[in-house]
Amino acid sequence: MLKDITIGQHFPGDSVVHTLDPRIKLLVTMLYIVVLFMASNPLGIALSLAMLAALYAAAKIPPRLITRSLKPILPVIAFTAVLNLFFITGAGEPLFELFFLKIYREGVEYAALMAVRVIALIAGTSLLTYTTSPLVLTDAIERVLSPLGRLHLPVHELAMMMTIALRFIPTLIEETDKIMNAQKARGALLDSGTLTERVQALVPVLIPLFISAFRRADELAMAMECRCYRGGEGRTRLKVLKCGTRDWLCLAVCLAAFALILSTRALWQVAA
Repeated sequence: MLKDITIGQHFPGDSVVHTLDPRIKLLVTMLYIVVLFMASNPLGIALSLAMLAALYAAAKIPPRLITRSLKPILPVIAFTAVLNLFFITGAGEPLFELFFLKIYREGVEYAALMAVRVIALIAGTSLLTYTTSPLVLTDAIERVLSPLGRLHLPVHELAMMMTIALRFIPTLIEETDKIMNAQKARGALLDSGTLTERVQALVPVLIPLFISAFRRADELAMAMECRCYRGGEGRTRLKVLKCGTRDWLCLAVCLAAFALILSTRALWQVAA
């Protein structure tokens, strides 16, 4: 299961999506999240999924990678769907009733819609890290948040911390897998027993994991100090971010797609 977590991983490539300006990709990702929650109808969600599939195809990312990234969050998706299934009430007769639990047709529809929405949200945000290196993503976040610097906010430090956190997720996952294999080799029963016993068996895993994380953080801080790192002030960049004609064209196409998705709200209300 740990090997299926692909959050924070970057897959190099030369596709159109890979070579886009990271600021454009960051803006499109944020707008996609907003549109995904505003398009609260099946038609809008279907168009959002179609747009996401087209972007993944343009990025040349295999579908098996998407399914791997969704495996760890399946319990969260199922839990969200079950909550909406039982807590959304309808005007008609319930489809299923057991004691105080009632399932209505509206609850089934909203639960399915919410599950698909969460899947699209995870897949859409993962596309940003799949196609953007951590260094370039740091520059993009810093440039997007640069207006907040006038309010004396540490923009560069915030961008650096966010990117380092994303960068170390795969490293910590790999470290966790190694510690668990070492504990199993010593006879630890991590995959058997009751829920309480499994939670207790994770204690020998969490302690060395925290020690390893703090050690890596200390080594990173020491390496940055040895290289005379002083933050973003006076810092030069090897590659300066510039938006070209293709970047603006891709942004215009994405904005048109978002407008089409949002227009489905009025169409769906008319059809209903």
